[in-house]
Amino acid sequence: MKIYTVGGAVRDQLLGLPVKDHDHVVVGATPEDMLRQGFRPVGKDFPVFLHPKTQEEYALARTERKTAPGYRGFVFHTAPDVTLEDDLVRRDLTINAIARAEDGTLTDPFGGIEDIRNKIFRHVSDAFGEDPVRILRLARFAARFHTFTVAPATLALMRRMVADGEVDALVAERVWQEVAKGLMESHPSRMLTVLHECGALARIMGEITLSERLLQVVDHAAAQGHDLPVRFAALMLRMSKDAIEQLSERLRVPNECRELAVMAARERDHINGALALSAEAVVSLCERCDGLRKPQRFAQLLQAVACDGLVTGDFPQAARLQGGLDAARAVNAGALAQGCAEPKRIPEVIHAARVAAVQAFLAQA
Repeated sequence: MKIYTVGGAVRDQLLGLPVKDHDHVVVGATPEDMLRQGFRPVGKDFPVFLHPKTQEEYALARTERKTAPGYRGFVFHTAPDVTLEDDLVRRDLTINAIARAEDGTLTDPFGGIEDIRNKIFRHVSDAFGEDPVRILRLARFAARFHTFTVAPATLALMRRMVADGEVDALVAERVWQEVAKGLMESHPSRMLTVLHECGALARIMGEITLSERLLQVVDHAAAQGHDLPVRFAALMLRMSKDAIEQLSERLRVPNECRELAVMAARERDHINGALALSAEAVVSLCERCDGLRKPQRFAQLLQAVACDGLVTGDFPQAARLQGGLDAARAVNAGALAQGCAEPKRIPEVIHAARVAAVQAFLAQA
Protein backbone atom coordinates (compact mmCIF):
# COMPACT_ATOMS: atom_id res chain seq x y z
CA MET A 1 0.00 0.00 0.00
CA LYS A 2 1.30 3.44 -0.98
CA ILE A 3 -0.34 6.75 -0.08
CA TYR A 4 -0.04 9.95 -2.09
CA THR A 5 -1.33 13.48 -1.56
CA VAL A 6 -3.01 14.67 -4.76
CA GLY A 7 -4.95 17.51 -6.32
CA GLY A 8 -5.33 20.97 -4.88
CA ALA A 9 -3.03 20.47 -1.90
CA VAL A 10 -0.06 19.71 -4.15
CA ARG A 11 -1.00 22.42 -6.65
CA ASP A 12 -1.40 25.14 -4.02
CA GLN A 13 1.85 24.21 -2.29
CA LEU A 14 3.69 24.53 -5.61
CA LEU A 15 2.02 27.92 -6.12
CA GLY A 16 3.12 29.03 -2.65
CA LEU A 17 -0.48 29.32 -1.45
CA PRO A 18 -1.99 28.18 1.85
CA VAL A 19 -3.17 24.57 1.71
CA LYS A 20 -6.68 24.15 3.10
CA ASP A 21 -7.70 20.58 2.29
CA HIS A 22 -5.69 17.43 1.72
CA ASP A 23 -6.93 14.65 -0.56
CA HIS A 24 -5.13 11.34 -0.75
CA VAL A 25 -4.96 8.42 -3.15
CA VAL A 26 -4.17 4.95 -1.90
CA VAL A 27 -2.49 2.57 -4.38
CA GLY A 28 -2.31 -1.18 -3.92
CA ALA A 29 -5.04 -1.52 -1.29
CA THR A 30 -8.52 -3.00 -0.97
CA PRO A 31 -11.47 -1.67 1.04
CA GLU A 32 -10.79 -4.43 3.58
CA ASP A 33 -7.22 -3.18 3.99
CA MET A 34 -8.52 0.30 4.79
CA LEU A 35 -11.09 -0.95 7.28
CA ARG A 36 -8.45 -2.99 9.10
CA GLN A 37 -6.44 0.20 9.62
CA GLY A 38 -9.39 2.02 11.16
CA PHE A 39 -10.51 4.10 8.17
CA ARG A 40 -14.23 4.86 7.97
CA PRO A 41 -15.97 4.35 4.58
CA VAL A 42 -18.00 7.30 3.25
CA GLY A 43 -17.98 6.92 -0.55
CA LYS A 44 -21.20 5.99 -2.32
CA ASP A 45 -20.06 5.56 -5.92
CA PHE A 46 -16.49 4.45 -5.20
CA PRO A 47 -14.42 3.65 -2.11
CA VAL A 48 -13.54 6.78 -0.14
CA PHE A 49 -12.48 6.62 3.49
CA LEU A 50 -11.93 9.08 6.33
CA HIS A 51 -8.69 8.88 8.28
CA PRO A 52 -9.44 7.81 11.88
CA LYS A 53 -7.55 10.80 13.33
CA THR A 54 -7.36 13.62 10.78
CA GLN A 55 -10.74 12.90 9.08
CA GLU A 56 -9.09 13.68 5.74
CA GLU A 57 -10.30 11.79 2.67
CA TYR A 58 -8.42 8.80 1.30
CA ALA A 59 -9.69 7.34 -1.98
CA LEU A 60 -8.59 4.07 -3.50
CA ALA A 61 -6.89 4.54 -6.87
CA ARG A 62 -9.51 4.11 -9.55
CA THR A 63 -10.32 4.22 -13.23
CA GLU A 64 -13.60 5.30 -14.77
CA ARG A 65 -15.65 4.61 -17.88
CA LYS A 66 -18.32 6.84 -19.45
CA THR A 67 -21.67 5.08 -19.75
CA ALA A 68 -24.28 7.87 -20.11
CA PRO A 69 -24.57 11.63 -20.80
CA GLY A 70 -23.86 14.16 -18.08
CA TYR A 71 -21.55 14.05 -15.11
CA ARG A 72 -23.26 11.14 -13.38
CA GLY A 73 -22.89 8.66 -16.22
CA PHE A 74 -19.72 6.90 -15.06
CA VAL A 75 -18.75 3.46 -13.87
CA PHE A 76 -15.75 3.34 -11.53
CA HIS A 77 -13.28 0.52 -11.04
CA THR A 78 -10.95 0.11 -8.08
CA ALA A 79 -8.46 -2.69 -7.53
CA PRO A 80 -4.99 -3.12 -6.03
CA ASP A 81 -3.50 -3.25 -9.55
CA VAL A 82 -4.76 0.24 -10.50
CA THR A 83 -1.64 2.39 -10.70
CA LEU A 84 -1.09 5.96 -9.62
CA GLU A 85 -0.82 7.02 -13.28
CA ASP A 86 -4.12 5.24 -14.03
CA ASP A 87 -5.75 7.35 -11.33
CA LEU A 88 -4.12 10.64 -12.31
CA VAL A 89 -5.02 10.36 -16.00
CA ARG A 90 -8.74 10.63 -15.17
CA ARG A 91 -8.27 14.00 -13.46
CA ASP A 92 -9.37 17.24 -15.08
CA LEU A 93 -6.32 19.50 -15.41
CA THR A 94 -2.61 18.81 -15.43
CA ILE A 95 -2.11 21.17 -12.50
CA ASN A 96 -4.43 18.93 -10.47
CA ALA A 97 -2.80 15.68 -11.62
CA ILE A 98 0.39 15.89 -9.57
CA ALA A 99 0.97 13.49 -6.67
CA ARG A 100 3.29 13.80 -3.69
CA ALA A 101 4.56 10.68 -1.95
CA GLU A 102 4.99 10.52 1.81
CA ASP A 103 8.73 11.22 1.37
CA GLY A 104 7.95 14.37 -0.64
CA THR A 105 8.73 12.93 -4.07
CA LEU A 106 6.52 14.36 -6.82
CA THR A 107 4.94 12.30 -9.59
CA ASP A 108 3.97 14.50 -12.54
CA PRO A 109 3.26 12.35 -15.60
CA PHE A 110 1.34 15.03 -17.53
CA GLY A 111 3.46 18.16 -17.15
CA GLY A 112 1.46 19.87 -14.45
CA ILE A 113 4.49 21.52 -12.86
CA GLU A 114 5.44 23.10 -16.17
CA ASP A 115 1.88 24.30 -16.69
CA ILE A 116 1.90 25.86 -13.21
CA ARG A 117 5.12 27.61 -14.14
CA ASN A 118 3.61 28.88 -17.40
CA LYS A 119 0.19 29.58 -15.82
CA ILE A 120 -1.82 27.39 -18.18
CA PHE A 121 -5.00 25.38 -17.70
CA ARG A 122 -4.60 22.23 -19.79
CA HIS A 123 -6.73 19.09 -19.79
CA VAL A 124 -4.99 15.86 -18.89
CA SER A 125 -6.66 13.67 -21.51
CA ASP A 126 -9.74 13.43 -23.70
CA ALA A 127 -11.55 12.06 -20.64
CA PHE A 128 -12.04 15.74 -19.74
CA GLY A 129 -14.67 15.86 -22.49
CA GLU A 130 -16.78 13.20 -20.79
CA ASP A 131 -17.66 15.30 -17.74
CA PRO A 132 -19.35 18.70 -18.32
CA VAL A 133 -18.78 19.73 -14.69
CA ARG A 134 -15.14 20.15 -15.65
CA ILE A 135 -16.04 23.16 -17.78
CA LEU A 136 -17.54 24.80 -14.71
CA ARG A 137 -14.59 23.79 -12.53
CA LEU A 138 -12.07 25.20 -14.98
CA ALA A 139 -14.02 28.47 -15.15
CA ARG A 140 -14.08 28.59 -11.36
CA PHE A 141 -10.33 27.97 -11.22
CA ALA A 142 -9.91 30.87 -13.67
CA ALA A 143 -11.71 33.12 -11.18
CA ARG A 144 -9.24 32.03 -8.49
CA PHE A 145 -6.05 31.90 -10.58
CA HIS A 146 -6.93 34.87 -12.73
CA THR A 147 -3.53 35.18 -14.40
CA PHE A 148 -3.79 31.67 -15.87
CA THR A 149 -4.92 31.19 -19.47
CA VAL A 150 -6.75 28.25 -21.06
CA ALA A 151 -4.69 26.15 -23.46
CA PRO A 152 -6.07 26.46 -27.02
CA ALA A 153 -6.65 22.70 -27.30
CA THR A 154 -8.53 22.69 -24.00
CA LEU A 155 -10.73 25.60 -25.05
CA ALA A 156 -11.46 23.82 -28.35
CA LEU A 157 -12.45 20.68 -26.43
CA MET A 158 -14.75 22.70 -24.18
CA ARG A 159 -16.43 24.22 -27.23
CA ARG A 160 -17.00 20.76 -28.70
CA MET A 161 -18.53 19.62 -25.42
CA VAL A 162 -20.95 22.55 -25.49
CA ALA A 163 -21.81 21.90 -29.12
CA ASP A 164 -22.43 18.22 -28.35
CA GLY A 165 -24.93 19.14 -25.64
CA GLU A 166 -22.92 17.85 -22.68
CA VAL A 167 -23.52 21.08 -20.74
CA ASP A 168 -27.27 20.69 -21.22
CA ALA A 169 -27.14 17.49 -19.15
CA LEU A 170 -25.92 19.31 -16.03
CA VAL A 171 -28.33 19.45 -13.11
CA ALA A 172 -29.24 22.87 -11.78
CA GLU A 173 -27.87 22.34 -8.28
CA ARG A 174 -24.41 21.48 -9.58
CA VAL A 175 -24.33 24.47 -11.91
CA TRP A 176 -25.27 26.82 -9.08
CA GLN A 177 -22.76 25.21 -6.74
CA GLU A 178 -19.88 25.92 -9.12
CA VAL A 179 -21.14 29.38 -10.13
CA ALA A 180 -21.52 30.37 -6.49
CA LYS A 181 -17.98 29.22 -5.71
CA GLY A 182 -16.69 31.17 -8.69
CA LEU A 183 -18.49 34.32 -7.58
CA MET A 184 -16.74 34.04 -4.23
CA GLU A 185 -13.27 33.98 -5.81
CA SER A 186 -11.10 37.05 -6.27
CA HIS A 187 -11.86 37.64 -9.97
CA PRO A 188 -15.31 36.23 -10.85
CA SER A 189 -15.12 38.07 -14.18
CA ARG A 190 -12.66 35.43 -15.37
CA MET A 191 -15.20 32.69 -14.71
CA LEU A 192 -17.79 34.52 -16.80
CA THR A 193 -15.28 35.21 -19.57
CA VAL A 194 -14.16 31.58 -19.82
CA LEU A 195 -17.76 30.34 -19.85
CA HIS A 196 -18.56 32.87 -22.57
CA GLU A 197 -15.53 31.94 -24.68
CA CYS A 198 -16.47 28.26 -24.78
CA GLY A 199 -20.19 28.94 -25.32
CA ALA A 200 -21.33 27.53 -21.98
CA LEU A 201 -22.53 30.86 -20.56
CA ALA A 202 -25.29 31.09 -23.15
CA ARG A 203 -26.45 27.58 -22.22
CA ILE A 204 -26.46 27.87 -18.44
CA MET A 205 -27.04 31.61 -17.87
CA GLY A 206 -28.29 32.90 -21.19
CA GLU A 207 -29.99 35.88 -19.56
CA ILE A 208 -26.60 37.47 -18.89
CA THR A 209 -25.15 39.80 -21.49
CA LEU A 210 -21.45 40.25 -20.86
CA SER A 211 -19.96 43.70 -21.05
CA GLU A 212 -16.75 45.26 -19.81
CA ARG A 213 -18.78 47.20 -17.26
CA LEU A 214 -20.44 44.06 -15.86
CA LEU A 215 -17.07 42.35 -15.50
CA GLN A 216 -15.80 45.37 -13.59
CA VAL A 217 -18.86 45.36 -11.31
CA VAL A 218 -18.56 41.70 -10.29
CA ASP A 219 -14.83 42.05 -9.66
CA HIS A 220 -15.50 45.18 -7.64
CA ALA A 221 -17.98 43.27 -5.48
CA ALA A 222 -15.31 40.65 -4.90
CA ALA A 223 -12.65 43.24 -4.10
CA GLN A 224 -14.94 44.73 -1.44
CA GLY A 225 -15.21 41.31 0.20
CA HIS A 226 -18.99 41.17 -0.07
CA ASP A 227 -20.91 37.99 0.67
CA LEU A 228 -22.54 35.77 -1.96
CA PRO A 229 -26.01 37.42 -2.08
CA VAL A 230 -24.42 40.83 -2.72
CA ARG A 231 -22.13 39.46 -5.43
CA PHE A 232 -25.01 37.71 -7.14
CA ALA A 233 -27.14 40.88 -6.94
CA ALA A 234 -24.27 42.88 -8.44
CA LEU A 235 -24.16 40.41 -11.34
CA MET A 236 -27.92 40.76 -11.88
CA LEU A 237 -28.24 44.54 -11.36
CA ARG A 238 -28.87 45.50 -14.98
CA MET A 239 -31.33 42.69 -15.67
CA SER A 240 -35.12 42.73 -15.57
CA LYS A 241 -37.08 41.18 -12.74
CA ASP A 242 -38.42 38.51 -15.08
CA ALA A 243 -34.95 37.57 -16.28
CA ILE A 244 -33.63 37.33 -12.72
CA GLU A 245 -36.58 35.21 -11.65
CA GLN A 246 -36.21 32.97 -14.68
CA LEU A 247 -32.49 32.37 -14.15
CA SER A 248 -32.93 31.90 -10.41
CA GLU A 249 -35.71 29.37 -10.81
CA ARG A 250 -33.82 27.36 -13.42
CA LEU A 251 -30.60 27.18 -11.37
CA ARG A 252 -32.40 26.76 -8.03
CA VAL A 253 -30.70 29.89 -6.70
CA PRO A 254 -31.23 30.26 -2.92
CA ASN A 255 -34.00 32.65 -1.93
CA GLU A 256 -31.69 35.06 -0.11
CA CYS A 257 -29.71 35.57 -3.32
CA ARG A 258 -32.73 35.74 -5.62
CA GLU A 259 -34.71 38.16 -3.44
CA LEU A 260 -31.79 40.54 -2.98
CA ALA A 261 -31.04 40.50 -6.72
CA VAL A 262 -34.64 41.30 -7.65
CA MET A 263 -34.80 44.06 -5.05
CA ALA A 264 -31.48 45.62 -6.09
CA ALA A 265 -32.43 45.68 -9.77
CA ARG A 266 -35.81 47.23 -8.92
CA GLU A 267 -34.48 49.88 -6.54
CA ARG A 268 -31.15 50.74 -8.20
CA ASP A 269 -32.29 54.08 -9.60
CA HIS A 270 -34.07 55.07 -6.38
CA ILE A 271 -30.98 54.32 -4.29
CA ASN A 272 -28.61 56.12 -6.66
CA GLY A 273 -30.94 59.13 -6.46
CA ALA A 274 -31.36 58.91 -2.69
CA LEU A 275 -29.81 62.34 -2.01
CA ALA A 276 -32.86 63.93 -3.61
CA LEU A 277 -35.46 61.73 -1.91
CA SER A 278 -37.90 63.26 0.57
CA ALA A 279 -38.46 61.79 4.01
CA GLU A 280 -41.70 60.29 2.71
CA ALA A 281 -39.86 58.62 -0.18
CA VAL A 282 -37.12 57.30 2.12
CA VAL A 283 -39.66 55.70 4.44
CA SER A 284 -41.57 54.24 1.50
CA LEU A 285 -38.35 52.76 0.16
CA CYS A 286 -37.49 51.24 3.53
CA GLU A 287 -40.97 49.78 3.87
CA ARG A 288 -41.03 48.50 0.29
CA CYS A 289 -37.75 46.68 0.86
CA ASP A 290 -38.83 45.35 4.25
CA GLY A 291 -35.83 47.12 5.74
CA LEU A 292 -37.61 47.76 9.04
CA ARG A 293 -37.87 44.02 9.60
CA LYS A 294 -34.68 42.97 7.79
CA PRO A 295 -32.09 45.71 8.30
CA GLN A 296 -29.19 43.41 7.45
CA ARG A 297 -30.62 42.69 4.01
CA PHE A 298 -31.22 46.41 3.52
CA ALA A 299 -27.51 46.98 4.17
CA GLN A 300 -26.71 44.29 1.57
CA LEU A 301 -29.00 46.08 -0.86
CA LEU A 302 -27.03 49.29 -0.47
CA GLN A 303 -23.76 47.39 -0.93
CA ALA A 304 -24.97 45.81 -4.16
CA VAL A 305 -26.05 49.13 -5.66
CA ALA A 306 -22.78 50.75 -4.61
CA CYS A 307 -20.99 48.09 -6.67
CA ASP A 308 -22.86 49.27 -9.74
CA GLY A 309 -21.12 52.60 -9.35
CA LEU A 310 -17.77 50.95 -8.55
CA VAL A 311 -17.76 52.92 -5.30
CA THR A 312 -14.65 52.32 -3.20
CA GLY A 313 -15.00 55.05 -0.60
CA ASP A 314 -18.01 56.72 0.96
CA PHE A 315 -21.38 56.20 -0.71
CA PRO A 316 -23.40 59.18 0.54
CA GLN A 317 -26.65 57.66 -0.72
CA ALA A 318 -26.09 54.67 1.54
CA ALA A 319 -25.35 56.87 4.54
CA ARG A 320 -28.55 58.84 3.94
CA LEU A 321 -30.72 55.75 3.53
CA GLN A 322 -29.12 53.80 6.36
CA GLY A 323 -29.55 56.77 8.69
CA GLY A 324 -33.14 57.14 7.57
CA LEU A 325 -33.81 53.47 8.22
CA ASP A 326 -32.29 53.70 11.69
CA ALA A 327 -34.48 56.72 12.48
CA ALA A 328 -37.61 54.94 11.23
CA ARG A 329 -36.79 51.79 13.20
CA ALA A 330 -36.36 53.85 16.36
CA VAL A 331 -40.06 54.73 16.28
CA ASN A 332 -41.96 52.73 18.90
CA ALA A 333 -44.65 51.25 16.67
CA GLY A 334 -46.11 49.17 19.49
CA ALA A 335 -46.69 52.16 21.72
CA LEU A 336 -48.27 54.11 18.87
CA ALA A 337 -50.59 51.23 18.09
CA GLN A 338 -51.72 50.95 21.71
CA GLY A 339 -52.36 54.67 21.94
CA CYS A 340 -54.34 54.91 18.71
CA ALA A 341 -58.08 55.30 19.32
CA GLU A 342 -58.97 54.18 15.79
CA PRO A 343 -57.49 50.76 14.95
CA LYS A 344 -57.96 51.29 11.24
CA ARG A 345 -55.61 54.28 11.38
CA ILE A 346 -52.74 52.45 13.10
CA PRO A 347 -50.67 51.86 9.88
CA GLU A 348 -51.19 55.48 8.88
CA VAL A 349 -50.16 56.77 12.32
CA ILE A 350 -47.03 54.63 12.43
CA HIS A 351 -46.04 55.61 8.89
CA ALA A 352 -46.48 59.32 9.70
CA ALA A 353 -44.35 58.96 12.83
CA ARG A 354 -41.61 57.29 10.82
CA VAL A 355 -41.71 60.05 8.21
CA ALA A 356 -41.40 62.64 10.95
CA ALA A 357 -38.44 60.80 12.48
CA VAL A 358 -36.68 60.55 9.12
CA GLN A 359 -37.41 64.20 8.42
CA ALA A 360 -35.73 65.14 11.70
CA PHE A 361 -32.73 63.00 10.79
CA LEU A 362 -32.41 64.56 7.32
CA ALA A 363 -32.62 68.05 8.79
CA GLN A 364 -29.61 67.28 10.97
CA ALA A 365 -27.61 65.41 8.32
